[in-house]
Amino acid sequence: MMVQDRNTTKWISTVPEHWKTLRIKNLFAEIDERSETGEEELLSVSHYTGVTKKRDSLENEDDFISNAKTLVGYKKVAENDLVSNIMLAWNGSLGISKYDGITSPAYCVYRIKGENNPHYYGYLFSTAIMKAEFRKKSFGIIDSRLRLYSDKFFSIPVAVPPKDEQDQIVFYIKAQSKKIKHFIQKKKAFIELLKEQRQAVINHKLISEDQKVKIKYCVTKVGAGVTPTGGATVYKNSGVIFLRSQNIHNDGLRLDDVAFITEDIHKSMNGSQVKKDDVLINITGASIGRTFVFELVEEANVNQHVCILRPEKEKILPKFLMLQLQSDMIQNQIKTIEGASREGLTNSTLKNYYIYTPSIERQEELIKEIKTETAKIDQAIAKAEKEIELIKEYREAMIVKAVLGKLDLKVHTKKEMEHAK
Repeated sequence: MMVQDRNTTKWISTVPEHWKTLRIKNLFAEIDERSETGEEELLSVSHYTGVTKKRDSLENEDDFISNAKTLVGYKKVAENDLVSNIMLAWNGSLGISKYDGITSPAYCVYRIKGENNPHYYGYLFSTAIMKAEFRKKSFGIIDSRLRLYSDKFFSIPVAVPPKDEQDQIVFYIKAQSKKIKHFIQKKKAFIELLKEQRQAVINHKLISEDQKVKIKYCVTKVGAGVTPTGGATVYKNSGVIFLRSQNIHNDGLRLDDVAFITEDIHKSMNGSQVKKDDVLINITGASIGRTFVFELVEEANVNQHVCILRPEKEKILPKFLMLQLQSDMIQNQIKTIEGASREGLTNSTLKNYYIYTPSIERQEELIKEIKTETAKIDQAIAKAEKEIELIKEYREAMIVKAVLGKLDLKVHTKKEMEHAK
């Protein structure tokens, strides 16, 4: 086993002097064991969540866990194995598995060698420093074509702390992450309380309006989208925005993990193309009823779990329709549907809901009044969400310092262990 010159990579030259430097090939072995039954737990990997059970990420209970005809031949994964999506490793789509299971044959599975802590390397590989190394070693013309093959992955030099220090680092990161998770949970609970207050304002403002008509009489379109042939296998890293239920929220569109489809697929799905000022509503699953106005100018499409409502603007303003769909008047009816049917919210049911249709002038007044009365609540929500983002950034910085040996973990871990007692 050849110890590398610690000056071959800039970041390695900054770690403690007594740490070794080895290439990844000396720390991990590639494993290619295949499933004979396809009945093991299917695992997926992403830069957001690491290695997770695929079933936990399904949008709806009736979604297929895989588009493959059979999972026979999928690669076996053991707990503590490293799973890498070679197409997105440069973006951090790799991690240590907490589960036994199987994963895509297109992924690579690696197992730690010798007396090393795989979780230390899981944290190390999640840092921006290592993502940059993975990108340099990936092969391809553009981002969507980059591949980090095993030979290139194995050639990367990394720092190797003594085993006891690896364990200390992992213990410290896990302890700090637990505190951060608790902080985030408390902030999210606070945000939910604020959203309930905001909802009460909307309900109060709308309850006084008494002129109602069915939705179908003030929209030109009510229709759900479709999932393209091939499902997630046809998603791209760029192209036409393809909105799914996880992207639709009552406070806006969340596009961090948005999928993309090609222009040709978008054109073939002309019935589910989204236009500016369309109101989008989730119609199945745990997020049923979440709704927001599409205000982007970019082309977009939706899948079968999202319905498009296209308002006649001379009858109802998009934001006024959205506010009513978010109100208890509609949400309580949706909850009844959700509990009674696996089919979800159908077009027929949705377009026959009654909504208020005051004059356009009155709609504009109500939108303005609601915006004014919810402004402080929205500011408090934004502040809490910002605090969550900042603590996440702190966690990333903390991990970098820990895995590079920049913290005195003998002091930190002693305090953590005493606190744990």
